Amino acid sequence: MSTSTSRPTPAAPLDLVIFGGVGDLSVRKLLPALYMAHLHNNLPAATRIHALGRQVWERNEFVAFVQEKVRGFIEDKAFIDAAWVSFLERLNYVSVDATQAPDFHTLAAALQGGSDRVYYLATAPSLFVGICANLHSAGLIDERARVVLEKPLGHDLASARQINDDVGRYFQEQQIFRIDHYLGKETVQNLMVLRFGNTIFEPLWRSPYIKSVQITVAESVGVGSRAGFYDGTGAMRDMVQNHLLQLLCIVAMEPPVSLDPDAVRDEKLKVLRSLRPMTMADVARDTVRGQYSAGASNGDAALGYLQEDNIPDGSTTETFVALKAHINNWRWANVPIFLRTGKRMAARQSEIVIEFADLPFTIFQDSPHQSVNRLMIRLQPEEHIQLQMMAKEPGSGMKLRPVNLNLDLETAFSERRAEAYERLLIDVIKGRLTHFMRRDELEAAWTWVEPIINGWQQLNDKPKAYTAGSWGPAASSALMAREGSSWVEES
Repeated sequence: MSTSTSRPTPAAPLDLVIFGGVGDLSVRKLLPALYMAHLHNNLPAATRIHALGRQVWERNEFVAFVQEKVRGFIEDKAFIDAAWVSFLERLNYVSVDATQAPDFHTLAAALQGGSDRVYYLATAPSLFVGICANLHSAGLIDERARVVLEKPLGHDLASARQINDDVGRYFQEQQIFRIDHYLGKETVQNLMVLRFGNTIFEPLWRSPYIKSVQITVAESVGVGSRAGFYDGTGAMRDMVQNHLLQLLCIVAMEPPVSLDPDAVRDEKLKVLRSLRPMTMADVARDTVRGQYSAGASNGDAALGYLQEDNIPDGSTTETFVALKAHINNWRWANVPIFLRTGKRMAARQSEIVIEFADLPFTIFQDSPHQSVNRLMIRLQPEEHIQLQMMAKEPGSGMKLRPVNLNLDLETAFSERRAEAYERLLIDVIKGRLTHFMRRDELEAAWTWVEPIINGWQQLNDKPKAYTAGSWGPAASSALMAREGSSWVEES
């Protein structure tokens, strides 16, 4: 009897089309990530990368641009001359004005062939519907096509719904990849394993065993070249509505029945819908807005927000937000959730801290340290997980000291750790939706955030000044202190 060895079906040819292909996101993130995917053989063999822009360039001019601008965003240890040359061979440039329908016939000519297509819209959201409509008119959308939408997806709930409606006219929900690069971080994905691949924490992952949760995404940089965009957006829309709420969903969700994309996203949606709506009194008491003033960052003098280029005089846009949230379900009843994000803070640091409940009684009365157990999950700059426990100090007596059990993910595994955009781009290519937001998730997040923004306007709430290089306004520490907690760097 003869036997045959099954072989995997080769991946279909792929055309990856980047609208905004010469923009900042493409240069800093997308093209370097695609080079890394190419270097490690994670792109289908017949992949072509088409960068689109309004510049009237020949292909060789675009390649020269990539050589000059993109090379600096690839680590030296990952740069291999032969791989770089073969990567450049994948590149094409098409001069397209996204607002001009006739230009899409030029794109159609460049995409001739029976390939799968991924359209990455690295543009302002105001261009999304026009791009999709023009792709449709040019016959460039079929059931195999996928579209990637960059944030911000809307300015409020109504505009988010409008974007979803507009894009949904041309692409089915399973074809739409709403990207949040935080969901591509290795440690964020490891949080799913930490929670649902181990039994040690699950019995304690609930009220009353958890005292509080804090999620911080801090940046040491200012607004820089994004000033024009940022002043019309602010920290709540730019960071809380997407990044922080997505991290909260993974921390707080119930175990999904499987890793099927909709099974995971169903549980995340339940968290968003369980967030207790904030009243006007809640907004006044439990939220803090801040705006950085002049100070120092990384040892250098730093301008205040109002002195940055392209920031209007007297702007009241917040560059810092801290708030206390509650999740109305059995698992998280009475557990305060603290969210914090800001620019020009003391360090670039993204961290999730699970603070476990205090001891009901201690027999170690002579110890100078309070018994505190924390699980600290660092997302950036380095990625690690620490469990803070109490141990006896050496010597006579029974004095306690906090010590950390460390899992350094960078040294625990010998395998290369892909950057977030690379990992998510590979997911798009393979059609894996688990780490992308579904429409109802996006709208549920806006449903909770929008009343807070409206509350600030009705209260005429002005952002509190904080010195560049600090951890934000003093009011954010007071917010924690009222619950008998403190931000981890103040502990």
